Amino acid sequence: MPEWLIEEGIGEVRRALVEDGDIVEATIRLDGAIASGTVIAARLVQAAEPAIAAAEGVEYLLPKGAPGVTEGAPLTIEITREAIPGGESWKRPLARVTQAQVSEPPPLDGRPAKRYELGAAGWDDLIEQARSGIARFAGGELRIEPTAAMTVIDVDGYLAPDELAVRGAAEAAKAIRRLDIGGSIGIDLPTVGLKAVRQQAATAIDEQLPRPFERTAINGFGFVQIVRPRWRASLIELAQDRASFEARALLRRAAWQAPGTKRLVAHPAIVAVLEARSDWLDALGRLVGGAIGLRADPKLPMSGGYAENA
Repeated sequence: MPEWLIEEGIGEVRRALVEDGDIVEATIRLDGAIASGTVIAARLVQAAEPAIAAAEGVEYLLPKGAPGVTEGAPLTIEITREAIPGGESWKRPLARVTQAQVSEPPPLDGRPAKRYELGAAGWDDLIEQARSGIARFAGGELRIEPTAAMTVIDVDGYLAPDELAVRGAAEAAKAIRRLDIGGSIGIDLPTVGLKAVRQQAATAIDEQLPRPFERTAINGFGFVQIVRPRWRASLIELAQDRASFEARALLRRAAWQAPGTKRLVAHPAIVAVLEARSDWLDALGRLVGGAIGLRADPKLPMSGGYAENA
């Protein structure tokens, strides 16, 4: 039976749906992020489109506006999408006006993961897919790239075009679910001439991707567009904030090592993030039972940080 597992990490909460020993769906909630479904008190700071509300120094875009609310007036909003990493204004969190009472988001469903469980189910491989944007399968690979308009998935490989189109469509649908990709998604499959093959590929998407979502038919050039709910940043998008992403991944690796004083050795950009987050280092120190030091090594790749005994 599929089971949701929750791992309380440093700087983030990891949640994975594990089925037959593999992760089929995953999310990461960053500490401090106001999750979708949260209802908060705010103030309307801009009534003209795009309407903007603010609360505790954070601005929220209101795509449907705030009818009947005057600029500067208080209002209650429900968060509909968490902030997306990046400085562009459209990546700010989204919200809607509501009459509901102020409340926390619904609790995460799942049981606390044991120390080894997410790792055994392939968490490290999942993180590598997120950072590289590459997901390999027998006979081909997916290249996943977020853009301003949509997340684009290119399917390539050495199988016959018809077989690759059907297999690639199924694997793309699995990756969308596994990497928590929402919003507008484009899948570029190999060009196939037969309509029946394109229909098989479309059916493969429908069988692998849970509802709700909408999709177009696969056109003669092998392109299909999917739109599904987007409540937060995908793992691919979180990995775009590379230094913070890798800093949290390093903390997770260090937390599983033998107890004792540690020194984290990492790329200077990673060290800079950790120097600014003494609370993260303190949390790691409590987990391993010793002080945590830092050492920058510019020769290391961003993902190559490690912990050494100090």
